[in-house]
Amino acid sequence: MEKGITALKKLLQLYDDILSVQHRTEIARELRDEDDLFLLLCMSETLGLPNPAFYYTLELYPYILEKFHDWHLRMGMEKSPLDGIRCC
Repeated sequence: MEKGITALKKLLQLYDDILSVQHRTEIARELRDEDDLFLLLCMSETLGLPNPAFYYTLELYPYILEKFHDWHLRMGMEKSPLDGIRCC
């Protein structure tokens, strides 16, 4: 029974790989864009934009600060746009 389940998992993984092989860069770009949007929503209060989800995103700040440096460089900002966050 377990052997059949692992074989099915391998088959499904192979099927997924076959479908996504031509679209890996597009998928990576979409995931990066989603991550950027999520980061913007989480950091919008510090940027001066009202954030309706502030209460729900407050506990995520420690995890997001690790990605903040890469994000602001990707957005074309040489230094952190926030005075309270010095990552460079």
